[in-house]
Amino acid sequence: MPKLFKYLKIGILFTMVSCLNTNSSKSSNDLTKYDKTSQNQPNILWIIADDLGVDLGCYGNNLIHTPNIDKLASQGARYTNMFTVAAVCSVSRSSMITGMYPVSIDCHQHRKQFKDSLPNPVKPISEYFKQAGYYVTNKGKTDYNFIHSKENLFNGASWENREKEQPFFSQIQISYPHRPFLEDSVHPINPNYVKLPPYYINHPIAKKDWAMYLETVQYVDKEVGEILNRLDKQGLSKNTVVFFLGDQGRPMVRSKQFLYDSGINTPLIVRWPEKIKPGTVNDQLINNLDLAPTSLKIANLPIPKYIQGHDFLNNDFKRNFVYSMRDRRDETVDRIRMIRSEKFKYIRNFYTDRPYTQFNAYKKNFYPVLTLMQVMFEKGELNKEQARFFSNYRPSEEFYDLIADPFELNNLADSKKYSAEKNELKKELNKWLEKVDLGTYPENPQEITFAAKLMEGKFKEKMEAKGLSENISDEDYLEYWKATLLGDDGM
Repeated sequence: MPKLFKYLKIGILFTMVSCLNTNSSKSSNDLTKYDKTSQNQPNILWIIADDLGVDLGCYGNNLIHTPNIDKLASQGARYTNMFTVAAVCSVSRSSMITGMYPVSIDCHQHRKQFKDSLPNPVKPISEYFKQAGYYVTNKGKTDYNFIHSKENLFNGASWENREKEQPFFSQIQISYPHRPFLEDSVHPINPNYVKLPPYYINHPIAKKDWAMYLETVQYVDKEVGEILNRLDKQGLSKNTVVFFLGDQGRPMVRSKQFLYDSGINTPLIVRWPEKIKPGTVNDQLINNLDLAPTSLKIANLPIPKYIQGHDFLNNDFKRNFVYSMRDRRDETVDRIRMIRSEKFKYIRNFYTDRPYTQFNAYKKNFYPVLTLMQVMFEKGELNKEQARFFSNYRPSEEFYDLIADPFELNNLADSKKYSAEKNELKKELNKWLEKVDLGTYPENPQEITFAAKLMEGKFKEKMEAKGLSENISDEDYLEYWKATLLGDDGM
């Protein structure tokens, strides 16, 4: 649609947004403005890991060594049902910093080259904190899909540079467990003990890759420990609200970039001394765009009425549904939308003539299990549930009973038994699409062309770095992965 019309439509949305998700918090109407002269204003710290699934000791993984994160969870609240609005970093992070659905602010395509500014009146919440006298910092990537300057958004990279007694809103971005993975020689994980999800093939390559993922998560824990120690040594722990989370789910086949729980469910731990009871476990549905208004509320700052997220620490907070989306990811053009309740999930695929595994240079470069399962699929060696993801086509609708089928293997979209439940979620998604999804489809061809050329070059570069041709067969590529991960004997 023309840009003028699109932004007019966005303006209309902002007048309607208070009517959306009426099941959520009412906290945006009763806030007071920050008094810069007030003392002991709480500090707020976001610690964000890159590509982190719910694979921590405190979330029930007995193989992994994550004592620092586990301790943090014991000191605050551990949320079990936090879902990201997208399963890719730039889209998810754009939502977190604005409190807006990416499709409402033209941030839904991954790493846009020809970016726009945010539509009025939307602002990154860092601006609201700065205006209120907070020292605002970010250490690590931003990766936002709108025009921005890190120097303008933030005062610096570390809260240590603020004025004495000045409160801070800080983000620290941890680059793990994003691929490539790192081995942990101090706390190695035996691949033979790894428990793979049933949509994965039980193969030594898959087990080794998963073990290396878990070992890389242990590096996240080390960095979290260092950050928390800094707070302790500086006497800041008592007055700092710590949020720990991932920007999306696991960097695995059928997870990252896709809308199954493994791609969008990430840990969320919040420690707020004397405000949140230690050891709390909360099962409420949360979307990660809720972080923005929750953080503003903690600081007693007004939550702008246009913000689509909600304060999940408000006693009245309750979400009946969370939403997530997929569009172009790198050079791979797609469009998928999802709605999830506590018990059910409905997915709509707009490109049914394209495989789930249409080519993606990033994944082909770094996901050994992708090539493994593609080879096994061609040989007919996958079971029905595993093979479905490698089919040349996909259904227009997917519907899952998440209680009976937590791995989302049995598509019930055509089941008469579940027709009422499916139609309820379908209706809610249609309403959300009409009011919230303001994206332009198809995307600007220039973006697609740029992404295709960029990723083509990166693929060739990465393959050459491995000593391989970009035109290598899957069978020969699989031999490379066997030698790399398992040794020359393939064991």
